[in-house]
Amino acid sequence: METPFVFGKLATDRNFTDRVEELHHLKQNFLSGINTILISPRRWGKSSLVKRTGEEIVKENSRIKIIYLDMFNIRTEEDFYKTLSEKIFKEVSGKMEDLIANTKRFLKQWTPKITFSPDAQKEFSFALNWSEIKKQPDEILNLPETIAIEKNYKIIICIDEFQNFSFFDNPLAFQKKIRSFWQTHQHAAYCLYGSKRHMLMEAFASSDKPLYKFGDLMFLNKITEEYWWRFIKERFTATGKTITKKQASRIASLVENHPYYVQQLAQMCWLRSGKKVSDKIIDEALESLVLQLSLLFQTITEALPTSQVNFLLALIDGVEKLTSKNTVSTYHLNSSSNVIRVKNALINKEVIDEQIPGKPEILDTVYKRWLENQYRSGQ
Repeated sequence: METPFVFGKLATDRNFTDRVEELHHLKQNFLSGINTILISPRRWGKSSLVKRTGEEIVKENSRIKIIYLDMFNIRTEEDFYKTLSEKIFKEVSGKMEDLIANTKRFLKQWTPKITFSPDAQKEFSFALNWSEIKKQPDEILNLPETIAIEKNYKIIICIDEFQNFSFFDNPLAFQKKIRSFWQTHQHAAYCLYGSKRHMLMEAFASSDKPLYKFGDLMFLNKITEEYWWRFIKERFTATGKTITKKQASRIASLVENHPYYVQQLAQMCWLRSGKKVSDKIIDEALESLVLQLSLLFQTITEALPTSQVNFLLALIDGVEKLTSKNTVSTYHLNSSSNVIRVKNALINKEVIDEQIPGKPEILDTVYKRWLENQYRSGQ
């Protein structure tokens, strides 16, 4: 029997839970052609939400084309243009003949070399003339709008890990380029999302940056416990197993409603249980989860300076006045100004986030529990 919980990959169909308001909001943006910037920490379900939204829209209207592009492995502007072109042509083309015709029709300044995979007709790659594109990227940046108009489509470009443009040789110039073209598009819209909140906020919320107010800023929050216990209980019931509302709620609360870990812990409980879940099974599953990740957490912690570890200990102790003299002295943080530097360094490393000003929190809830066990057990 397949396990009823999914983590580490996109949550689709029955595995997708809640996000009712966010789904409606994003769907309306897509249909209205409103550019969207979606921000949340890693593994909170951004990609699943975007994918689900796209699937629902395409089912309702076949004239809407959704293009998904992941920038995780893109480190140069050249790779971006190449990958964007490939994704667009693959989505709007049918047979090989269509693909060739489309490239000739819509890329008039140069003829790209197209390499096809021998075992899959639509698996192909471009070899574009980078020296020419670098001088004038107009055609590629306008490609979604041009194709949408000529083929009577509405095109939505969804770009994951968008903050990776910071690796490009001239990130500021790249932002200026895409803004100058994409803001004029009426038949193509853009959904840009990623996990490095501070980098995306700097790009889209700073008035001195080219992408300032480029689109609707959406911040993804955790799924609430109310939805989680219903989801967990339904999945257990569907597979002939019993779990109480209290136990299902406890699974979610133990990992502070972190979407990835809720699914993982629920699966571990499901695997350990016969027909019925017990509190002992939940405790054992949590202990096993922390132990399973302990080597990773140890490696992360050993790479942190002592001042940053001390800052994290202050957070798990619930300290609110982090720059106070008492906190600086108790946790050996040197000075109030150093506390700010330490906090910013941990934000840059994606160890903590500060969605609410003055209230930083550890992003990985199981890492937080591991720190508590390692440094606070027995105190």
